Amino acid sequence: MSTPPAKKPVADSARAPWAAGARRAGGPRRRGPKPSRILLVALLTVAALYFLLPVYWLVVASTKSSADLFGTFGLWFSDPRWLDNLSKVFSYADGVFWSWTFNSILYAGVGGVLATLLAGAAGYALAVYRFRGREAVFKVVLAGVLLPSTALALPLYLLFSKVGLANTYWAVLIPSVVSPFGVYLCRIYAEAAVPAEMLEAARVDGAGEWRIFGTLVLRTMTPALVTVFLFQFVGIWNNYFLPLVMLSDDRKYPITLGLTTWQAAANRIPELNQLTVGGAFLSVLPLAAAMLVLQRYWRSGLTQGSVKG
Repeated sequence: MSTPPAKKPVADSARAPWAAGARRAGGPRRRGPKPSRILLVALLTVAALYFLLPVYWLVVASTKSSADLFGTFGLWFSDPRWLDNLSKVFSYADGVFWSWTFNSILYAGVGGVLATLLAGAAGYALAVYRFRGREAVFKVVLAGVLLPSTALALPLYLLFSKVGLANTYWAVLIPSVVSPFGVYLCRIYAEAAVPAEMLEAARVDGAGEWRIFGTLVLRTMTPALVTVFLFQFVGIWNNYFLPLVMLSDDRKYPITLGLTTWQAAANRIPELNQLTVGGAFLSVLPLAAAMLVLQRYWRSGLTQGSVKG
């Protein structure tokens, strides 16, 4: 009686094809994070620390006395007296810090609003209307974007001195309402976001050009206008050189220039070191508030206006 031949081993896929399929369909294998992702997270962490560490130091330093400011570890609290320090900032020299705060709000707030409206009107006109020399005007605007503001400070001072406006609020406010970058951004955004059909429908209904701009265009261009306002507000608030050239009365100084005068006098009056730190902390609060409130419009304004739909 002969023995039956031995059976060949059957492959798993042939014996149970569903088993191999089940292993293949069992889901992707868990892999560790890619090296590029780890590197990106590390770089972003370093960048965040680079920008946030000075702000943290400013918060800590604003709670210290003049002696603790230089005699203790700079990144940790020591006998905090925050409210007392801030009250000294506002009461020093008959409350001159209040005047500087009002001046900064006037220069940055009014100047930012006027610059935004002017840039919106100019950008809309360059995007919608066809007239001779339009591209030449736009190239001049682009040249203004590339021209540093410090190069214009001395010519502006000579001009305002001739007309008797030096050492006045107008000497800082009038140059602040011009924003070549705002005109450029508003034109790009208007070309992408303001449809010609909407303008034609409004004209057919009898609306005038000013009414169209005030009721339809401004609402449509809100992201770009808020972006321009934010850039202009921050730029005017941090402006130092133009007020330095234009103003001689310390009661008309903005916060940036006023704190510089305190810092320059700190060698003779050590108390001013702490007042300068406290004033610097207060000066960044409006900028932080504006950024937090307007950041969503800022992001949408940059992305939507950069690519034509």
